[in-house]
Amino acid sequence: MEEAISHFLHGQHLLVLLGVIAIFICTLAHGAHLVVEEAVILSIKWGVPKAVIGATIVSLGTTLPEAAVSVFAAIQGNPGLALGNAVGSIICDTGLIMGLAIVIGPVSITRSVVAKQGVIDLAAGFLLVLACLPFSSLSTVFSQGGRLPQVMGFIFLGLLAAYLFLSVYWTRNQTLIDDEVPTPSGGKQSKIVSTLVKLFLGIAIVVVSSQILIPTIEEVAVRLHVPDAIIAATLVAFGTSLPELVTAISAVRKRHGELAVGNVIGADILNVLFVAGAAASVTGDGLTAPASFFQILFPGMIVLLTLFLGGLYFSTDSLKRPLGYGLLLVYVTITVLSYTFGA
Repeated sequence: MEEAISHFLHGQHLLVLLGVIAIFICTLAHGAHLVVEEAVILSIKWGVPKAVIGATIVSLGTTLPEAAVSVFAAIQGNPGLALGNAVGSIICDTGLIMGLAIVIGPVSITRSVVAKQGVIDLAAGFLLVLACLPFSSLSTVFSQGGRLPQVMGFIFLGLLAAYLFLSVYWTRNQTLIDDEVPTPSGGKQSKIVSTLVKLFLGIAIVVVSSQILIPTIEEVAVRLHVPDAIIAATLVAFGTSLPELVTAISAVRKRHGELAVGNVIGADILNVLFVAGAAASVTGDGLTAPASFFQILFPGMIVLLTLFLGGLYFSTDSLKRPLGYGLLLVYVTITVLSYTFGA
């Protein structure tokens, strides 16, 4: 199947390839949206509070596209695409999506709740950079890059389990006062089965779309003479971050800004622990971190996460528009630098 797809793509016009990318980015977003919706419905049917749903299932669902793209890219021997998608998604989530949400806002928050997650978010970013450093030859990091070893992939997955546990533990007290969670109505088994079928259908859409999207992007990268790692960190990252974008904008418009903030922070953390961790764990040599990552993408990611965390700490009850404009400016700067100096 992979050879047939590659053969088909090789003979297509560039505009056709861009059309294929657009189509399957949309199916990725639709599949992830279906996963999130059905997971939330299933959790409500089982009586799980919405605070726990937002901290775990929603973020897991919206990072499924990134995870699918990165894992398949790693398996197919393209580790630059795998890590680039994870890092680019963090930059896109924090800079573009959160920036837009705040500009549309302002975004109401409970600082004591989101600041704790924000610290973990920044710590995860630093952890990813440190894990990719070639400590035996640090002097070559800006010329030869580094690598995320397979063993760190397994460690990240272990930390993922710990993070999910802590998220549930921290929201345990909220579950006692969360009066918005509906109780299961009769618990009809047929409805639960229907929800499970839709959930697995959404996962299947994400997986199949990812398998077609990866070789298409590789073909476009070759024709445009742009490194696929840079393409992954911008175009693919934006496409696979569409679920977070839709969730954030919708939440802000419905005056549930903290849901948007929590989803973006959770997605950032899962992009490190889940996306990069899963992709690294399936490759014996780990994931490649090109020199451009240390020159542009990693510093840009840390600047964005630091700016966002600072905004959380210096805000009282809402995130103001100047922070949103700042995040958007940094995002645009990183994107321009990626294409200008990363090629």
